[in-house]
Amino acid sequence: MQTSGNTILITGGGSGIGEALAHRWHDAGNTVIIAGRRGDVLERAIAGRPNLHAIVADVESAGGVETLARQVLAKHPDLNVLVNNAGIMRFEAVDRARDLADAEATVATNLLGPIRLIDALVEHLATRPDAAIVNVSSGLAFVPLVATPTYNATKAAIHSYTVSLREALRGRVEVIELAPPGVQTELTPGQETRAGYLPLNAFIEEVMALLSQQPTPPEILVERVRFLRFAEAEGRFDATLAQLNEQAARARNA
Repeated sequence: MQTSGNTILITGGGSGIGEALAHRWHDAGNTVIIAGRRGDVLERAIAGRPNLHAIVADVESAGGVETLARQVLAKHPDLNVLVNNAGIMRFEAVDRARDLADAEATVATNLLGPIRLIDALVEHLATRPDAAIVNVSSGLAFVPLVATPTYNATKAAIHSYTVSLREALRGRVEVIELAPPGVQTELTPGQETRAGYLPLNAFIEEVMALLSQQPTPPEILVERVRFLRFAEAEGRFDATLAQLNEQAARARNA
């Protein structure tokens, strides 16, 4: 992936990882469009930054994705990079019957949203030079957090979908997976200051260094996430599962 001269769309770009990526790519000389549900958050993220643009959009619905794609292509026909970053993470108790609204919203946002947006833009991207798709998964795609089962499942699905997409688009569109560990963002209540989570700035510094490598790694894995990504391959899945969930429970209850 080239580091400058791109036109980049980032979903969930108003805060957290999406906003940090938007600012770093904008600083590097890219035109960046951020999309998200809250106009006030988006406006704050783009303040004082020419060539950083905002579109209010909801990727949870098929109609919202269709509208976003149409608006982006109309306003920014040079679009050559899509970053599927928007996501929600809900705590769920699966040991009893419950309202499945959180699970359904998680699937719609985290899995169907990227699939729909890729579908809407893939033919356009395939015509653009230096085109790339970056799908944000999670370390929890590889070792699950028991308290967030649907989130884990959607991120595991995004990992698998990305592998297939990479092969299908080989030679036409570069396909990259970004798998964060636990990062200090507002993804869940209190997470932005939670001890033991990777500070956002440190995470972004490492991500940008990895993205600048030539060739770009197909999986962007900061050092902190590697113990999850390779737990099964290294024969320590059960121990890592127990360690992850014990640490997460302590952090949430601290």
